[in-house]
Amino acid sequence: MSIEMNHTVNELNTSFKKGGRIIIAGGGTGGHIFPAIAIANALRRKDPTISILFVGAKGKMEMEKVPQAGYEIIGLDIAGFNRSSLLKNLALPFKILKSMGQASKVMNDFNPDVVVGVGGYASFPMLRIAQKIGIPTLIQEQNSYAGKTNKLLGKKAARICVAYDGMDKVFPEYKIKKTGNPVRDTIENITISQPEGLRHFSLEEDKKTLLVVGGSLGAKSVNEAIEKHIDKLLKNNIQLIWQTGKNFVHRAAEQAVDHRSVWVNDFISQMEYAYAAADLVVSRAGALAIAELCIVKKPVLFVPYPHAAEDHQTVNALSLVNQNAALMVPDGEALDKVVPMIIELAKDEERQLELKENIGKMAMLKADETIADEVFSLIKSKKK
Repeated sequence: MSIEMNHTVNELNTSFKKGGRIIIAGGGTGGHIFPAIAIANALRRKDPTISILFVGAKGKMEMEKVPQAGYEIIGLDIAGFNRSSLLKNLALPFKILKSMGQASKVMNDFNPDVVVGVGGYASFPMLRIAQKIGIPTLIQEQNSYAGKTNKLLGKKAARICVAYDGMDKVFPEYKIKKTGNPVRDTIENITISQPEGLRHFSLEEDKKTLLVVGGSLGAKSVNEAIEKHIDKLLKNNIQLIWQTGKNFVHRAAEQAVDHRSVWVNDFISQMEYAYAAADLVVSRAGALAIAELCIVKKPVLFVPYPHAAEDHQTVNALSLVNQNAALMVPDGEALDKVVPMIIELAKDEERQLELKENIGKMAMLKADETIADEVFSLIKSKKK
C-alpha cells in the first residue's frame, strides 16, 4: 500500500509543467531567512528545473545568507517602523512607495507563478503587488499570533501555512494548512553525536553543557544575565556555548579568554553541532528556534523578546509552557532568574527528561516539503 501511495505522490509531483517560477519574499532575521531557504531547497528537490528568486530588504541579513545558500536575491529599499527614533520614520512613507514601485518591476521582469511571503520587510510589497495583479500568494505564518501585516495580506492570500492551532481566529479557515515551521535539513536529520558536538566546540564530556542563543541578532538581557552570573554556572560544573550577536561578542569573548569551559561567537553557522552538544538551552522564543528545539528535544528556558510584534514571542513560549514542554522567564526578570533556574534544572535529571519528552511531542517534521507541495498545488491550479 505504501508503494502505491509513493507512486501517486511521485506522479503528482512530475505532472506539473516544468520551469515553474517562484518568488520568495521576506527576511530580516534568521528566523525568517532559514525557513525560506528550507522551502526553496524543498521546491528544488521536487523539481530541479524550477526558477526561484528571493526578494529581501537592502542591508539586511538575507542579502548575505541567501547567496551563500546558492540562490539569487534582489533587495528592495524598504524598512520598518523605528520605535527608538521617531524622526527616522519621516522617510518611511517614501520608502514604502519606492519599494512598491521596485516590487512591481521585479514582478513584471520575473513573471512568477506564485509569490511566497515568509515575513519581514520585503514580504509586504511583494505580496501586495502580486495580489493586486492576480498572482497567487502563499503566506508562511510562523508564529502563534499573526501580525497586522499578515492579517491584511491573508484576506487575499490563496494559502496560509501555519504552525499553531487556533489560527482560524485571524485567517479564513478554508485557506489554512497546518504545516509547522521549516527547519534546516541538517537539524531535522541530525546525525551528530554529543561527543562529536562537544569536540567541535573544544568542550569536555564530563560536564553539563548549556547552549545560549538569543536569535541571530543576539539578546541583550540574556547576555547580561550570563555575564553577571557566569562564575555560578562554572562552579556548578556547567560549560557554555554562547551565541551573543554582534553587539555583545567582544564583552563575552573576554570570558572565553579567562575560562576554557566557555565558547563564544556572535553567530553559530552549524547549529546542528550546538544542539548535539547541548544538555540545556536558553533561547528567545522565535518561531524557528521553537521548531528546531521541538525536533532536537532539548530542555529549554525561554526568554521571549518583549518588543516583538503583538508580543508574539511570549505567546509562542506559552504554547509550550502550558504543555509542560518548556520553562519561561520574562525578559525583565532575566538578569537575576535565568542562571539560578538553569542551575536548578541542571541538577534535576527527572525534570529534564520530562521536558525533553513533552517538547518532542510537539515537533512537526517535513514542514518544508509540505509547504512546497502547497506551492506546487497553486502552480497547478493557476495553469489549468
